[in-house]
Amino acid sequence: GGTAVYFEENPVKENAKASDSNKIEKPNIHAPLKEIKADFLGKNQDCYSTSSPQSRSKSRHQSSTESRSQPLAKNDGELQNGFHKMWILLLALLISAALLYILWSGIQGGSSSRRDAEVLQEFRARMEKLKNTYQSQNPSLWRRAHASLEKRLNSSHVHLEPAILLLTAGREAEKALRCLSNAIANAFASSQNATTININGVDKAVLDSDAVKLEMDTELSSGFSEGKKVAVVHRFESLPAGSTLIFYKYCDHENAAFKDVALLLTVLLDEQSLRKSLTFPEVEEKVRDFLWTKFTSSDVPSSYNGMDTDKLSGLWSRISHLVLPVWPEKGLPLEGCT
Repeated sequence: GGTAVYFEENPVKENAKASDSNKIEKPNIHAPLKEIKADFLGKNQDCYSTSSPQSRSKSRHQSSTESRSQPLAKNDGELQNGFHKMWILLLALLISAALLYILWSGIQGGSSSRRDAEVLQEFRARMEKLKNTYQSQNPSLWRRAHASLEKRLNSSHVHLEPAILLLTAGREAEKALRCLSNAIANAFASSQNATTININGVDKAVLDSDAVKLEMDTELSSGFSEGKKVAVVHRFESLPAGSTLIFYKYCDHENAAFKDVALLLTVLLDEQSLRKSLTFPEVEEKVRDFLWTKFTSSDVPSSYNGMDTDKLSGLWSRISHLVLPVWPEKGLPLEGCT
C-alpha cells in the first residue's frame, strides 16, 4: 500500500564532496622534502667530515696539543717553583754558614786575643825581672830586644820573618853575654810554654864544616817543628865558617823556614873590653869586621875554602838585623846563670 520513493543523489554534489575529500586526504609533499633535504645535508656534512683526513688530523692535533699544553704548563710551573725553593734554601744555607763563620771567628779571635794578652803580660814581667837583675846594661838593649821579640808574640799577626838578635861583648863580659842571652831566650820561650834550642859553637869548632852544617840543620828543623820557639847559638864566631851558611835558611828576610820563632846569636870579640861610648852602628861595624877576619882569613884554609866575601855578605845581611852590646855584670854566680 505505500509508495517507495527513491531520490538520486545530485551528481554535482557528489563530485563536490569527492573533490573535498580528495583535497583533505592529499599528502603534504613540502614537509617531507624539507626533512629529506635536512637529512641529506646532515649526511653530506658527516660524509665530508669523515672524508677529510687533514681536517681530522688537524682537529686531533689541536686537541692533543691542548691536552699536552696543560700538563706542560703545569710542569713548567712546578719546575719554576722547585728552582725558587732551591735558591731560597741555598741562600739560607749561605747566610747560615756566614753567620757560623763570623760567630766562630769571634770566639776564636776572642780566645786568641786573651791568650796573646796573657803571653805578652808574662813576657813583659819576665823581661822586667831581667832588667832588674842585669842593671849594668844599656837601657836601649832592653827596649830594642823587647820590641823585636814582642812582635812574634801576637799569634793573630802574619809573621814574615823570624826575630834575629846578635849579642856581642868583649872578653871581660863573656859570662854576662852567655847568661843574658840564655835569660832572654828563656823569657821568650817560657811565656809561650815552650823551650829553647841551645847550640854551642865552641864544641863544634874543630869538626868538619859540612857535618856541623847538617847537624845544626837537623837540630834547628826538628826543634822548631816540635814547637820550640827560640834557638840560642853561643859563640857564633867559633863555628866552622862553611857551616854558618845554614843560617841562610833560618834567617832569611822573606823565605825563612820558620817565621814565628827567634834566633839569638852571640859573638865574643877578641878585645878585652867593649867601650860603652860606642854607638850601636859602631858596634855593628866592629862585629862585622871581626867575622870577616875570622871566616875569610887565608891563615885558616879550611874556613877560607868554605866561605868567601860574597857568601859572608849574604850571611851578614841576614843575621845583623839587631846587633846589641853586652857589658860586664857584677854579682853573677861563678857557675851557671840566674
